[in-house]
Amino acid sequence: MPDIEEHYDRIYRYCYFKMHHAQTAEDLTQETFLRFLECDSYQDSGRPLAFLYTVARNLCMDELRKKKWEPLSEELLPLCQEGLEESLALQMAMEKLSGRERELILLRYVNEVPYADLCGFYGSSRFALYREVKQVLKKLKSELGEMG
Repeated sequence: MPDIEEHYDRIYRYCYFKMHHAQTAEDLTQETFLRFLECDSYQDSGRPLAFLYTVARNLCMDELRKKKWEPLSEELLPLCQEGLEESLALQMAMEKLSGRERELILLRYVNEVPYADLCGFYGSSRFALYREVKQVLKKLKSELGEMG
């Protein structure tokens, strides 16, 4: 098995993005890895990341249904380190994106998930996913441009 431990932080960020609660995100991340390690049907195809994200997404959705949680909002943590004003502008622009669009940005640019793994996660072709990410970036750039 490849160094699956290196993906722990990425899966944690994803769970935190979905749940907005540190302890819950940590618990779900641990459960994701336990299920991955216990899964007999998973055949190591050299791309465990898509499988991990699928398990994490399902666990997050189960937790939201079970607890009837209402996430505060699906905000990304500020990505800009240059200043509060830029961070707030980015956060406001991100809020105007759909949940899937924000998730794509998080996975591709914050967690640096390769397109091949994203294709497995979303069940899309590489071309379709690349085009979708490009459209989301264009929309995000437009929103940021409108804010000045």
